[in-house]
Amino acid sequence: MTKRTKEILNRLDTAYGTDFICYLNHDNAWQLLIAVILSAQCTDARVNIVTKDLFVKYDTLQKFADADIAELEQDIHSTGFYRNKARNIILCARRLIEEFQGEVPSDLSDLTSLAGVGRKTANVIRGNIYNDPSIVVDTHVKRISKRLGFTKESDPEKAEYDLMKVLPKDHWILYNMQIITLGREICTARNPKCGECFLSDLCQAEDKKC
Repeated sequence: MTKRTKEILNRLDTAYGTDFICYLNHDNAWQLLIAVILSAQCTDARVNIVTKDLFVKYDTLQKFADADIAELEQDIHSTGFYRNKARNIILCARRLIEEFQGEVPSDLSDLTSLAGVGRKTANVIRGNIYNDPSIVVDTHVKRISKRLGFTKESDPEKAEYDLMKVLPKDHWILYNMQIITLGREICTARNPKCGECFLSDLCQAEDKKC
């Protein structure tokens, strides 16, 4: 790890702490899995509003597996892309019951074999449920990691591999949580508040506004 990388991580730790935080409300692994599927192209805040009632109505994995797809589409309508999400949630629930005895697997290949689950979703589960070091490349992580010079890749999987080389394993999960906060509060996609950023002197973005 370079001196510059270490300084960036130290500042993130100082600003946001080192506690693991999941922004999607859940009581168990399968609820988090469904919440992450719903979070595609949707804010965590909106997902939490929807799942507050959703997880009461469908309080078991079996109820999701047996759900009427048209009814489930209406239940999750406000999260967007509700047709694909409803189909994937039902198929995912059925496979979890049929192939994994109702348990959410920890293995990356098993997770990505589930409907609607890609590397990002799988890594959220591995990191938050199983504490398995993993890097989740969402829109904030990809954007800010490029600005920091940790990667030049736009493809999330390629960016993930770059970050695995740059960051120490003990920060893989933490980095995502910290960068999400930085991306929401300061380094926003539009009009980043560079003058307020505690990483501005280490940022390599060409359009830095300070």
